[in-house]
Amino acid sequence: MNRFLFFIFFQFFFNETISAQVVTDSPVHPQPDSLQIKDTATIKDSLPAVQTIISISKKPVKGSAWELEPELPFSIQNINKQILQRHPYFGFSKEPLSSRLEIKQFTGKEALFYSLIVLLIIFALLRRAFPKYFSDLFRLFFRTTIKQRQIGEQLMQTPLPSLLLNGFFVISAGLYITFLLHHFKLNPVNNFWLLFLFSALGLTATYLVKFLGLKISGWVFNVKEAANAYIFIVFIINKMIGILLLPFLILLAFSLENIYSVALTLSWIVLAFLFLYRFILTYTVVRNLVKVNPFHFFLYISAFEIAPLLLLYKGLLLYFGIST
Repeated sequence: MNRFLFFIFFQFFFNETISAQVVTDSPVHPQPDSLQIKDTATIKDSLPAVQTIISISKKPVKGSAWELEPELPFSIQNINKQILQRHPYFGFSKEPLSSRLEIKQFTGKEALFYSLIVLLIIFALLRRAFPKYFSDLFRLFFRTTIKQRQIGEQLMQTPLPSLLLNGFFVISAGLYITFLLHHFKLNPVNNFWLLFLFSALGLTATYLVKFLGLKISGWVFNVKEAANAYIFIVFIINKMIGILLLPFLILLAFSLENIYSVALTLSWIVLAFLFLYRFILTYTVVRNLVKVNPFHFFLYISAFEIAPLLLLYKGLLLYFGIST
């Protein structure tokens, strides 16, 4: 009985629960989402689209600008050569730049500058190679001492530096004479270096004739000692002239008009002093060895010192057809 009541109660309770969960099916309209926002990030790109063309290297075809050697159809060197010739940034196929270079023409005084530099270097080498000779030379020139005769004998015993300094005098004095001829427009030729060559050869010939003439005269008139002493003094003064003309050569070569005139005047004063000093020394030496009258000595100076130079210059003018 109790079980029957419990079963009825269970059935009743189970049916009520099921009926309470059944809901009437009615159409439900979904509400729109209030958070839904239009996507504004999709903005049209303002830049135009660029079409990309991918170029592919192809083997040159027959009839194109690329040409291959028939005997070497796959020659790497031939292909590399054509690639370099068609390079867009380097003009390997154009005319080389070296053919467009212009050779610089020197119209200044470069040759004269380097010549004077060489002359200074030669003097420095001589001064360095023969220091005792230069010391004795300056002592003999600037002093008159008891040992003057001994110093002269020592200088005579060293022929090599004496010969080199004589050649240095010829070059230095030849340049000076060339500057003078150009300055006074008495040059027989327009070429500076050719005129310098003539001047140097003229000086060499003049003093060679003087040397031989004095030697022959001393042997003929039996005055060898006086002739040797005169020759020694002449060439000592010439060596000093070659040395002292160096600064004047630099000034005459590169200075302006005002400095040029001053340098030219000073050089004349120095040369006049040296020649006057030479005449005094030679007259003193010759008078002590040979009895000679001052007037006769003046005639000798005029005949053997001044006249040969004038005759040489006149001969050059006649040889080149220039009238004075």
